[in-house]
Amino acid sequence: MGNIILFALLGAIFYYVFKSYSKYEKYSKEAFKDFSISRETLRRSELGLFIALSAKVAKADGRVDALEAELISNMLDDVSSVFPEPQKTRDILKDIFNEEKHITNNIEHLAHALSHATKRSKAMQEQFMQFFIQLAFADGEVSESEEKILASIAEAMEFDPQKYHAIFDSFEEMMHKRESSQKQTLEEAYKLLGVSKDDDMATIKKAYRKLVREYHPDIIKSQGKSEAYIQEATAKTQAINEAYEMIKKAHG
Repeated sequence: MGNIILFALLGAIFYYVFKSYSKYEKYSKEAFKDFSISRETLRRSELGLFIALSAKVAKADGRVDALEAELISNMLDDVSSVFPEPQKTRDILKDIFNEEKHITNNIEHLAHALSHATKRSKAMQEQFMQFFIQLAFADGEVSESEEKILASIAEAMEFDPQKYHAIFDSFEEMMHKRESSQKQTLEEAYKLLGVSKDDDMATIKKAYRKLVREYHPDIIKSQGKSEAYIQEATAKTQAINEAYEMIKKAHG
């Protein structure tokens, strides 16, 4: 169990709190109360552009793995919750995500648009970039294609190269520390998920998804949380995913 605690203490910055949306201090229902929901307005909004670019990063290596899928699903819930008609918004954003993950020739255009939409807040641009980088690291490593897309987004957004490399290097350092740490045992994995070896995979998957939702760096709910909290949640999410993958292998 000690190494799980170590995973929770290790960490790199996932992303800081989302502090502003236009004149508002943070993303909230109040900020979007008069927003007209349609595919076109959502696609043009900065959060719609963010979803579209997240799709590029998630599919960059040709697949979306289990943890990436959970993070994306939770992210869609989080983002849509601040808009009027959350379910309608989520359905549209999901369609945008699924469409954009198959398109490869508009990354620079989307990144330019996101940069323009957030030009009044460099901190917000940094927060978006942090999420893209963390998403690329979700499966434990960044492929050449993922790194290429991240670099394209950063360049198109005219993102500070030093900041980009500092964020990227912090995640890379965390992964190296995790690789050099002792792996959790199967018994520890069951304890972490709060399940038993006699539970079926449906029960275990339900527990896994509940924990990922609880600890994943939530775009809306993490506003106002400390950096230490975000770091711990990031490491915890990765430990939960590792435990789930270990149990799945054990169950065949």
